[in-house]
Amino acid sequence: MNFKQIETFRSVMLTRSMTMAATQLHTSQPNVSRVIGQLEKEVGFPLFERVAGRLAPTEEAEALFRDVERAFIGLDNLRDSARSIRRLGTGTLRIGAAGSIAMSVVPLAIRAFGAAYPDVPIVVHTGSSATVAKWTATHFCDIGLVSYTSDIPGVDITLLRKENGVCVAPGTHRLARRRRIRASDLDGERFISLPYGSATRLATDAAFDPDRRLLTVETPFAATICTMVNMGLGVGIVNPIVTRSLKLPGIRAIPFDPAVEFRSYVVRAPQFPATRLANFFLECLDQAWTLST
Repeated sequence: MNFKQIETFRSVMLTRSMTMAATQLHTSQPNVSRVIGQLEKEVGFPLFERVAGRLAPTEEAEALFRDVERAFIGLDNLRDSARSIRRLGTGTLRIGAAGSIAMSVVPLAIRAFGAAYPDVPIVVHTGSSATVAKWTATHFCDIGLVSYTSDIPGVDITLLRKENGVCVAPGTHRLARRRRIRASDLDGERFISLPYGSATRLATDAAFDPDRRLLTVETPFAATICTMVNMGLGVGIVNPIVTRSLKLPGIRAIPFDPAVEFRSYVVRAPQFPATRLANFFLECLDQAWTLST
């Protein structure tokens, strides 16, 4: 089968007439009949029959037509993408981001980006830092934003920001008025933690020796930790960008000692040149981060 045969078949199916199909395709009716005959030989079954003098598709033709229409929908999507690229220089901007970044500073960057490019669609894929790095390496995402580095080949990693973690506690907590919280202050406290195995979790756990916390909940998202703290379920240690972005009125974010460093990185695949829009989004992200400080 070739595209000319499929296009001719589709036109005949839509018009139910080889003469009208020929007009649509700017060719002759005998040529349409010849192409349909070639296609019938290729597929091995009849596509049309004459019923009371009218052209009628067979059941096999109807079944084939459903798949043909799906293929043409895909072609229409490609045409839309091409129009977007012609107008804007690129198509959809796909961003991969670790949860703490996706739920805090990324929405602020998207707002700034959208003000300059309101017609550019943005897709945000959220996953673990390792998963985001893999997405970026395979160009499933244009850029990746991660909270720790992983040994993924085929990507360049650039430090975006580093900040010391803060202890988040309910505003009514006994420690809420402290200017600084030490690890020993959390002895016996219900603690909401990042998941075991993550680099930030290891750094957090290392700050507690001896460890007298009550580890009650694990979650991969700092935003979830803050929400749970706001509900009085415990305390936690998170990247301050999350508390600054969420602005939950019921919690306090207090400097923590010893320092637990939270880092954020940009991941790119060097074999896929960065687009103008991807670079502009990173500018928006940097500005949003600075404004939230």
